[in-house]
Amino acid sequence: MKLAAQLYTVRDFLKTPEDIAESLRKIKAIGYNAVQASGVGPIDDASFRRLADEAGVTICATHVGFDALKNRPEDVIAQHKLWDCKYVGLGGLPVENRADRAGYASFAETATEIGRRMNEAGLKFIYHNHDFEFAKYEGKTGMDILFEESDPNVVDFELDVYWVQAGGGDPVEWIRKAEGRMKVVHFKDMIVTPSREQRFAEVGEGNMNFKGILQACLDIGVEWAAVEQDNCYGRDPFESLAISFRNLRELGAEA
Repeated sequence: MKLAAQLYTVRDFLKTPEDIAESLRKIKAIGYNAVQASGVGPIDDASFRRLADEAGVTICATHVGFDALKNRPEDVIAQHKLWDCKYVGLGGLPVENRADRAGYASFAETATEIGRRMNEAGLKFIYHNHDFEFAKYEGKTGMDILFEESDPNVVDFELDVYWVQAGGGDPVEWIRKAEGRMKVVHFKDMIVTPSREQRFAEVGEGNMNFKGILQACLDIGVEWAAVEQDNCYGRDPFESLAISFRNLRELGAEA
């Protein structure tokens, strides 16, 4: 398993091609050799690939809009082929599917259709969770429904360990549950302030069991751990990515 930087972390520094080029250089200088494309642009696909190549970083995964996945799959496939990127990610469940069990079951069918189309092209569809998937419907969490009612041959998961924890789940248990269906994972940590505010934290600076998380990921064969921090609370997000990188390397993660 190797580390990647989730570009959503530095989304405010990805508004122009010049900013994108500089941000990719900074990420490479920290030590990351790969990125997950999310929050980038506007920039055309060929130019982004060129800037990634110039910086010396691989595009290992993405987050793509649901509309594009459902209605313009050929464009999504062409983009990922251009980028030599196998993992096609969706960042969250459409709002209209979040209300009840039927909504989750319906999305599982749609995810299977998308996954089959990506699979035919030699790509892999991956679903990224938040905390709302851990609400229960008729005794099962939304995540349980997605796991059970999507085709395991074409729908994989990209567990976000922070959001699993925030939803009341055990990240290690869910990682092991995803064996055979997860090659990309999201790493971020969690702290609680003295005023009892739950916050994102640099990996290794919070309270989550990252020794156990790392071992579980290694045990099930995860290929990429994308480091993300949704909010850095005034700290330079590149510094946050660097802190997470150093701490993960000290825990034994590969660059």
